[in-house]
Amino acid sequence: MRRITIASVAALACLTGACSESAPTPDPAPGAERSRTSAAPSPTSDAPTPPAPPAEPVRRVSPDDVRVATAVAAVEHLAGTVGPRPGTSAAYRRAARWVAGRFRELGWSVEQQRFPTPAGISWGIPVRGGPSTNVIATRGDVRPGRPWLLVGAHLDTVPQAPGAEDNASGVGVLLAVAEALAGRRSRLPVVLVAFGSEEPRGPSDDDHHYGSRAYVAGLSTAERGSLNGMVSLDRVGVGSVLPVGSAGDGDQVQRQLLAAAERAGVPAVSDLEQRSSDHWSFVRAGLPGARLGSTSYAAYHRATDVPAVVSRDQLGRTARTVVSWLR
Repeated sequence: MRRITIASVAALACLTGACSESAPTPDPAPGAERSRTSAAPSPTSDAPTPPAPPAEPVRRVSPDDVRVATAVAAVEHLAGTVGPRPGTSAAYRRAARWVAGRFRELGWSVEQQRFPTPAGISWGIPVRGGPSTNVIATRGDVRPGRPWLLVGAHLDTVPQAPGAEDNASGVGVLLAVAEALAGRRSRLPVVLVAFGSEEPRGPSDDDHHYGSRAYVAGLSTAERGSLNGMVSLDRVGVGSVLPVGSAGDGDQVQRQLLAAAERAGVPAVSDLEQRSSDHWSFVRAGLPGARLGSTSYAAYHRATDVPAVVSRDQLGRTARTVVSWLR
């Protein structure tokens, strides 16, 4: 039911001719004017707003943030559950989806870069051609033309090997680094990449490293000019000393990695003329890159390259060195 007020009665009277321009305005209800102009302020109306507490600074990443169990679990899944995963195979696609999911769980944004891989002979066995993918993880802080770093590891294997050391070890360390960086800052923005189709399908450089070559080819001029360093993690779970490889003498990224290993308390050795990993795709394009890993082992490219081959301690040494470099 509508309430009829004094004002509405007056308006009705005007419509019926019962009022004129000089009709008096009804007095306000007692106390109404005082309530608008002289009401007592509420106890908090004039109190200053307290300043917001300062935001907690984002802590810089440290080698102590590495969880080796993350790398171990990746080795066990990729080599023990997925098994052999040539770059154009269904097994590789399963592995790529799994790695992408792990990156997302750790708070990274993920995209997959698709590229062609030709048929060929991979370590003595014919393999099909077809598409493969790079799994690329970022955190939204990479800006075109501004300095950045990249850490990568190839995800594929030769057809006959489950690839625990070659190269589930590298992917495991990549995921451990992704976890250590979650919610923490590095000295520069970082991109993490699991490369597809690294293993050779012929005898030359052009029959090798398809995923990293596709990645380099897709970089803009600004991205190329601002890349401060790339590290390839390839066979990083065997031995007690960490090989730090470069394509030639005097490489700046190799020097940085050797210094990072020393800061992290990791025994390391220089390994020159290293061109058999994804860093070579960057170096041959004039970009700075180096490799961690390459200790010889009996199960290389064999069916015996199973998780038991990989040393938990060596995975930890590698991951701490990478984080020390990124710090």
